[in-house]
Amino acid sequence: MLVRDKFGPIDFESELLDFSFSNYYNKEMGSSIKKFFVSFEQLIEPDSLAAVKLYTNSVEQQFLELGKRKINIDPGLLCQSRFILASTKDSSHRIPLGLGIYAEITLMFEHGTFRPVEWTYPDYKSPGYIKILNEIRTIYAAELKS
Repeated sequence: MLVRDKFGPIDFESELLDFSFSNYYNKEMGSSIKKFFVSFEQLIEPDSLAAVKLYTNSVEQQFLELGKRKINIDPGLLCQSRFILASTKDSSHRIPLGLGIYAEITLMFEHGTFRPVEWTYPDYKSPGYIKILNEIRTIYAAELKS
């Protein structure tokens, strides 16, 4: 796995999940899209998110078939108070990081769990995704203590 080579050992990997929240990717990737989450033992600095997104975009390019992506990697940063996704698409609620990459606060941690905000994608609003991100946050909190 190319991302493991770059970011080190994985400390969490979810089961495969059906991606049925949108048909946005169907034309490019087909209709039986699967998704899973991974997090890594090694913590990174928040200011590296743009570089991480550029790297994952380059990995996606390595797996193109007939000019279409077969994988889509959406890097994010999880911290105690929020979950941030990186994007190449600008929007009014996204903050430019540089190099054509933007950051979006996707979930806020309040009252013991992540909660969506107005622009959160439907999949990230789902109880299953929130449960996974809460599990990763627990691992992250333990890593901060050590």
